[in-house]
Amino acid sequence: MSNQYTMQDPTTQYTKAGPEFQQQQQEPGLQKKMNPVPDTGEDTYQGTGRLTGRKAIVTGADSGIGRAVAIAFAREGADVVLSYMPEEEEDAKQVLKLVQEAGRTAIAIPGDLKDEEYCEQLVDTAVKQLGGIDILANVAGKQQFVPDIADLTTKHFDDTFKTNVYAMFWLCKAAVKHMQPGSAIINTSSIQAYNPSPILLDYATTKAAINTFSKSLAQQVAGKGIRVNVVAPGPVWTPLQVVGGQPEEVLKEFGASTPLGRPGQPAEMAPAYVFLASQESSYISGETLNANGGTPTP
Repeated sequence: MSNQYTMQDPTTQYTKAGPEFQQQQQEPGLQKKMNPVPDTGEDTYQGTGRLTGRKAIVTGADSGIGRAVAIAFAREGADVVLSYMPEEEEDAKQVLKLVQEAGRTAIAIPGDLKDEEYCEQLVDTAVKQLGGIDILANVAGKQQFVPDIADLTTKHFDDTFKTNVYAMFWLCKAAVKHMQPGSAIINTSSIQAYNPSPILLDYATTKAAINTFSKSLAQQVAGKGIRVNVVAPGPVWTPLQVVGGQPEEVLKEFGASTPLGRPGQPAEMAPAYVFLASQESSYISGETLNANGGTPTP
């Protein structure tokens, strides 16, 4: 696999899904146990100093898109606070090492984003140990399919909202107080916000809420020189899919319905976060960047 600067055919840059994609793990899952293992840019992402000296928080930093973002941020010159579930320590240790190998400071803080105090701790740690925060990348998410609303419990619905929406609110609220002009917040929506699957009622609803929250917050903090944007991935091969995010039997065709005909890889999402965090996107705020394999969105 070549780096992100090499011209390639996007339809064949990564393999299509097949029978080997059919697998399941217990939530929250480990990337190292997946087959094939998602490409999160360990061997491919090359930085150019676009985030030199920046101080970032990345949630879901142990695996999938969050892992790819943490690696990319570090290789672009940022120090990173890594947020992840305690059960994901095996994956997180690899990311910690990769950030340090990039010559940047990595601070690992395991915990549960459904806990407001933990979210506040992430920001406090960045401020005290890194000297501030100027990038917040909210990537972590909860996705569990439930085919029938009759089986969607209040606890399940609440856990999805706490992880996907409340944590974003708590982190943004805590971070904005410390952010200087030029800082950036990047939240994570999904193709589900525009084309919701019937089995992902709660998840799709949170992803639409993230879009709206971000557009409103972007206007609120624009006068402070803080930008707020969103990345909305399509079907991307991450642990989220194999811990109940999708029925196991459909994973063999995961991503096949996109115009590019294959699932995305986390390494393909990371450059979008880097762009929105960098000064290159200085006149962009309140926008959603759809990275979904070519599926049209409103």
